[in-house]
Amino acid sequence: MDPRVRTTVKFKIVSIALTLGITACAAISLAAQKKAAATSGPVVLVQDRGKLTIKLAGQTVGHEEFEIAPSGGGWLAKGTTEIKPPDGGASKVSGSLTLQADGAPISYDWSAQAEKTNGAHILFANGTASITLEMQGARPFRQDLSFNTPLIAVLDNNLYHQYAVLARIYDWSKRGVQTFPVIIPQELTPGSITVQSTGSATADGKTYEGLKVATSDLEIFLLLDGNHRLMRLEVPEAKVSVIRE
Repeated sequence: MDPRVRTTVKFKIVSIALTLGITACAAISLAAQKKAAATSGPVVLVQDRGKLTIKLAGQTVGHEEFEIAPSGGGWLAKGTTEIKPPDGGASKVSGSLTLQADGAPISYDWSAQAEKTNGAHILFANGTASITLEMQGARPFRQDLSFNTPLIAVLDNNLYHQYAVLARIYDWSKRGVQTFPVIIPQELTPGSITVQSTGSATADGKTYEGLKVATSDLEIFLLLDGNHRLMRLEVPEAKVSVIRE
C-alpha cells in the first residue's frame, strides 16, 4: 500500500471516536440494484440488526444502531452512529450500503451532521467507484477510483457495522490471510487490508471466533459469535472498543 494511504487509514481509525470528517451519500436506481444483484455470486450475507456501544479508553463516547437485510433484490447494510466525546463536539453519521449477495458493493450513501451537513453519491460498477461529493457551501466534487475487482470492502469512519459485512466477505472455508481493496468513502481514500482468522479468542470471560484486520501499521480485532456475527471490535493502539449490547 502507498505510505500516504497507510497513514490516512491509521489516522482515521485512531480518531474515529473523537472527530467526524466531511460527509457523503450514494444512490442507485432500484432497477440497477436488481440487475447487479442478479449477476452476483453465492450469498454470503445474513440478516442482522443490533446496537453497538463505542468506548474510548473505557469511557462510552457513542452508540451505533444498524441493520443488514435483503432489499430490492440485493442487500442493504445501514447504520447510524452518534458520537459524544467528553470534550464536546457531538456528531452524527449515517451510512447506507447496497450490496450484491456476494458482498460486492453496488452503491453507498452517507450523511453526517456536525458543524455542517454534507453528502456524496458513490456508485460502484466494473471495479470503479464513481463519487460525487457535496459539501455545504461548495460546488460538487467528482472523482473516480479504480480497483481491479468488484469485491471492494467499504469501511467508513464511525460506521462499525461495515466490519460485520467484512466478516461475511472473508472466505472462512479457505481461512488464512486474505487481501481486499478498501475504500474509506468520507476520506475518498483507497487502499488495501489483510484479513486473517485468529481462531478462538476471549473477552470478558466469553469465547469468540477471532478475525484480524490489518494495514502495515495498524491492527483491528473482530470478535465474532459462532455464526460469524460481529460482537466486539477492538483497536488496542487507539484504546477503542466497540461492543454489541
